Order: sequence, then structure tokens, then C-alpha cells
Amino acid sequence: MIRTLSVGAALLLSACAVGPNYAPAPTPVAASGTFSAATPANASTTSAPDAWWRLYDDPVLDDLIGQAFAANTDLRVATANLRRARAVLSEARGARLPSTTISASAVEARQSVATVGGPVPFESAFYSVGLDASYEIDLYGRVSRSIEAARADSAAEAAARDTVAISVAAETARAYADACSAAFQLGVAERSLKLQADSFDLTERRVAAGRDSPLDVARARAQLESTRATLPTFAANRRSALYRLAVLTGKPPSAFDARAAACTIPPRLTQPLPAGDGAAMLRRRPDIRRADRQLAAATARIGVATADLYPQISIGAGVSGQGVTPGAAFSNNGFGFSLGPLISWTFPNIIAARARIAQAEASTEAALATFDGTVLSALQETETTLSDYSGVLDRNAALKNARDQSGEAARIVRLRYNIGVENFLAVLDAERTLATADAQLADSDATLTTAQIAVFKALGGGWETPEASAGANNSR
Repeated sequence: MIRTLSVGAALLLSACAVGPNYAPAPTPVAASGTFSAATPANASTTSAPDAWWRLYDDPVLDDLIGQAFAANTDLRVATANLRRARAVLSEARGARLPSTTISASAVEARQSVATVGGPVPFESAFYSVGLDASYEIDLYGRVSRSIEAARADSAAEAAARDTVAISVAAETARAYADACSAAFQLGVAERSLKLQADSFDLTERRVAAGRDSPLDVARARAQLESTRATLPTFAANRRSALYRLAVLTGKPPSAFDARAAACTIPPRLTQPLPAGDGAAMLRRRPDIRRADRQLAAATARIGVATADLYPQISIGAGVSGQGVTPGAAFSNNGFGFSLGPLISWTFPNIIAARARIAQAEASTEAALATFDGTVLSALQETETTLSDYSGVLDRNAALKNARDQSGEAARIVRLRYNIGVENFLAVLDAERTLATADAQLADSDATLTTAQIAVFKALGGGWETPEASAGANNSR
């Protein structure tokens, strides 16, 4: 027995894993530099923090994203998938331990025994107990490669959950910003409506006094009603955003947050947007990490398939006891044991094994292509969102100037109209221009916040929640 165990230990120590070892896929050289769309005017080279939404310094937004992380249904699904992957990893690790089986039985039997005088019933009892154990010597790394693949799968699921967390953080921030922006736009439209209503009342009085034409009243009313027609759209957009926000935080649509409903100004950054560089982005984005871990798992499965070309060696041992009474089953006479190696080998019929190797190699090639595509898509998304953000910033600055100039022009035209130098058509045109400039600037402010959130999402921030960090530590 000692000799057999010594041989098994020697085989275990000399074991080696077959198949290729995983090597990280190369990334484009251009990814290590700064983004071409990032300029000092729209972003800084500082890397964005994981909890990027705190840059807005809005406690309500911070709390809403915390609620979403705790209760969002998509995150709950991703977390459950991660727990399942970790359970599979635990199962794979269990293959390193001996498998054991304990059995016990007690049988009462009645049989007919043939005698000269005819069949005679005979009753007897039989008791047995047993313990069997077997251990696979991982000579060619089938077990270790299986564990390696399961560990990579678990890490890939952790990255998938982090990807969902990024989307949840971004969508929650976007829904909150949309609600605030719609309320802001509604306020701008209501102020324009108030100014136009005052102008309409003044025009009616001037017409009644014979100083203006009834045509001026019709024009003023048309402009007033045109502005009034925009109010329902903004109100509906605000309610829609609040409903989205409620569902994102795991609540029914009607149970939206009262603090979000009271928000009237969209969140704004008070500093340049921290974009970092391509290398930091590639490290942060969990979809790239997931593609990398899927490639590692596929590579390990080549080794699992290759190990099937070689014999599987196990050492088995068992003890048993049996007898017609419980005492006899545990006595010296009823005791038995077995110990020895077991070799299982499919040679020379290895066609199926080689087919599985070919399947694993093809899966690895596909995983490599997926990784390359994920990296390129991430670079494209980041460059695109930064470019869009730059354009939105420039447009917003121009619209601010236009609004300021329109306000000044409207003020001058009203003064000139009051002293009789300008006609009412000029007043209407100036007010219409100012209302349009106010509406365009409010819409641009909303677009600016949305563009900022899109950049943060592309940069890969928002996944380092406490739950995700704890889960990552548990999977190592």
C-alpha cells in the first residue's frame, strides 16, 4: 500500500498541463496615447474617478445611483449569473480532492428453497457498509486546465456585471438629468410665455386705444399660442424621465423620487471633463476585461481537450463490511478492502478527442477576434463621444452668446417701440428670436449633460461599487 501511494505521489509531482498557456492579446499601439478628439478646451488628461457622477456635486444624484446599484433588476440578474459562475468554479476546484462515497444497506429477504418434500420458505437478513474513495492524478493537466477555464469564466461574469453597472449608473444619471432638463426647459418656455402674454395684453390695450392695428393682436396671439404649445411636450418628457428613473432604482414608475421631481436645473460640471488616455480607458473598461477573460477560458479549454488524448490515471481505495447481522458486518470476518490504480484511455479511437481540440482552437480564434473587435469598438466609442462633446460645447457657447445678444436686442426694440420709433412687428420678431434663443440654449444645456454622461460611460467608469469589489476579491 505504501509503495502504491509513493508511485502516485511521484506521478502527481511530475504532472504537467498540456495545451497552450494563455498570453494576453496585443493591443493597438495607438491606444496608449491621448485621444485625438480630446483637447484642452473640452477635457483634461486626468483620469476620471470610478464614481464619476460625484463630480457633479449633487447629493440627490449620488443617492439615486446608490439605490440603482442596490435594486436595479438588470444588476440583480448579472449578480446572480456571477454567483452561478463562482459556484461552477468551486465545483471545478473540487476535482482536486478525492471523491468519496459512503453506502450502507440492510436487506431482509424471503426465498423458496427446493427440498425433497417441496419448496420451503427461507428468510434471511444481510447487512453491508462501505466507503469508496478515488483520486485522479492530474498527470496531463485536465483538472488544472478545467479550473483555469472556470476561473476565467468567473472573472468574465464579474466583468459582465461591471458592464451592467456602468450602464445602470449612466442611465440613472441620464434619466435624472433628463428630468431636470425638461423641468428647466419648461420653466424657460413658461417665462417666454409670460413675456409674450404681457406683450399681448399691451397690444390689446393699444388696439382698443386706436394706436395699433387688429393685425398686431392676431400676430401676438399666434406667437403666444405657439409658445404655449411647447409646454405639454416638456411636461411629458419630464414625467417620462421620472418614470424611467423610478424603474432604474427598482421601483414602480409612479413611485418616482420626489427630490428628482423637484429638480429644475440639470447637473453641470464645474471643471474640465477628466478623460485620461487610451491606456487608462482600456484598463478601466470591463467589456475589454471580459473579452480578455473569455479568451483565457477558451485557451484553457484547448488544454482540457488535449488531455483527452492521454490516459487518465486514478487511484481508488475502498473498505467494506458485510454479514447476516450488524455485528458480523463490522467484524473481522466481514471486513474487506481494495486499493489500486485505474487507467482509462480512449486510444486508439482518438477521432472524437481531436475533433474536440479543433473545436476548442476555433473557439479561441473567435475569442481573440472578439477581443480585438471590443478594443477597437471601445476606442471608436470614446473618440466619438469626445468629438460629439466637443461639438456640443462649442454650440453651447455660441448659443449663450446668441441668447445674450437676443435679450439685448429685445430690450432695445421694446424701448424704441414704447417711444413710437419701432412698429409692433419688430417687437414680435425680437421676442420670437429671444424665445427661440432661450429654448435652443435650454436644449443645448440638456444635450451637454447627456454628452458628458456618454463620455463617462465610454471611459468605463461606474463599475467599482462596494459589491463588485468584494465579489472580485472572492473570485481570486
